[in-house]
Amino acid sequence: MKKILFGATAAAVIAAGTFGAVSANASAPAAAVPAAVTADAGNADLRQSTHLTIEAATKAAQATLDAAEKENQRVSVAVVDRNGNTIVTLRGDGAGPQSYESAVKKAFTAVSWNAPTSELVKRLATTPNLKDIPGTLFLGGGAPVTAKGAPIAGIGVAGAPSGDLDEKFAQAGVATLAN
Repeated sequence: MKKILFGATAAAVIAAGTFGAVSANASAPAAAVPAAVTADAGNADLRQSTHLTIEAATKAAQATLDAAEKENQRVSVAVVDRNGNTIVTLRGDGAGPQSYESAVKKAFTAVSWNAPTSELVKRLATTPNLKDIPGTLFLGGGAPVTAKGAPIAGIGVAGAPSGDLDEKFAQAGVATLAN
C-alpha cells in the first residue's frame, strides 16, 4: 500500500511541477525575434554560369525534330541544362516509347562529358565501366551545347535507325543556337 501511495504522490508532484513550468512559460512575455542574419557572399565565392532559356531550348528541340522529319524519321528530342535537368522534350509523331528516355540520357551524357556521344562510345573500349554511371547512355545521338568552350546544355535524339542519324539531327539543333 505504501508503494502505491508513494507512486501516486510522486506522480502528483511531477504533474504539478510540469503544470507550473508550462504555466510560467505561457505567461512569460515573448522574447523579441532577432532580425534575420544576412550575409552577402564575396565575389571570390561566386561562380557565374550560362544557361539556355526555355525559348532557346524549344527552338533547338524543334529544329532537331524538323531535321528528323525531313528524313522521315520518328524520333524524340530532349534538351537538358548543364546540370542534366530536362528543359524541354519533344516526341515526334510515331516515335517509339523507348525513345523519350533514351533521348534524355543521351543529352545528359553529352553535356556531362562535353562531347558528342558517338565520341564517348569509343572511350568504352578503354574504360568499359563508364556505361555503369547512372543516367548515362553511350550511344550516338547526343551533342553538347557550349558557350565560350564550356558545356551549357545537351541535346539528345533517339528513335532513328542509327546513332549516326540521331546525332546528325542533334547537331542540327546545336547549329540553330549558333545563329
